[in-house]
Amino acid sequence: MKPKIVHVVLDVLKPHQPILPEFAMYIGELPGVTKVDISVVEMDEKTESLRVIIYGNNVDYDELKMHMAEQGAVIHSVDQVVVE
Repeated sequence: MKPKIVHVVLDVLKPHQPILPEFAMYIGELPGVTKVDISVVEMDEKTESLRVIIYGNNVDYDELKMHMAEQGAVIHSVDQVVVE
C-alpha cells in the first residue's frame, strides 16, 4: 500500500482576500482533505501570514500547492507532515 499524507502543517502567506472562512472552505474542497484549521500568525497592510493545518485521508501536496496559488497564497514552509 502506498503511503499517504494524512496531516500537514504549513506556513502560508496570502493576500487579505479571500477572507479566512472562504479560504478554509476553498482548501476543504480538495479531494482527500477532511479538515482545515487556519490561524493568523501575523498581518500587514496587504498580506496575512497563516498557520494552516490540514487533515485528510490522502492529501496531494502538489495539488494543494497549486490550489492555494489560485487564491494568491504561497506556501513558505512545511512545518510538519504525517504520512500513513
